[in-house]
Amino acid sequence: MLENRDYTLIVDKSGSMMTPEGSGGKTRWSSAEESTFALAAKCEQLDPDGITVYVFSGRFQRYDNVTSAKVAQIFQENEPSGRTDLASVLKDAVNQYFKKKASGEAKSGETILVVTDGEPDDRKAVMRVIVEATHQMDRDEELAISMIQVGNDAQATRFLKALDDDLQGVGAKFDIVDTITMEDIEETPLKEVLLRAIAD
Repeated sequence: MLENRDYTLIVDKSGSMMTPEGSGGKTRWSSAEESTFALAAKCEQLDPDGITVYVFSGRFQRYDNVTSAKVAQIFQENEPSGRTDLASVLKDAVNQYFKKKASGEAKSGETILVVTDGEPDDRKAVMRVIVEATHQMDRDEELAISMIQVGNDAQATRFLKALDDDLQGVGAKFDIVDTITMEDIEETPLKEVLLRAIAD
């Protein structure tokens, strides 16, 4: 089920990612780098042609065919600052998938993993992007979105949980969002995290 899929990682680089977490004083950004590297290494085994990585704040940048070796370079080139415009980057990632699907280049599905620490600037826009995407899908497991929360912002937790549990109530055709915290990821095998994203 995990093979023959494309994997896209979307990493939040808004200003709040510089917040230190825990006693070690490590920032959310460096925690995100570690988990992005681990996810990229796992996805690479499943998707040998490399994965797509986006970094976003007020604007976003896309990197194609990224191997885990290139993750460190992406993190060096980017510095957290600015807003959390999740809707635009998510829309671009979803559109890329449907473009590939329309041209017959898509694999059996795509998993989009979003590493973020806070609430997006526009909650409704994020919900709209996901709900609209579900109406272009033919089957539930075709597109999976996993929201991975870094840090412990309670409002962000509530919003991400709503994406996981409430979208069908506002018109989504399928439940395609799964939410997990960074702590969960440290205790859960990555394969399990990726499977949960698809099977949720």
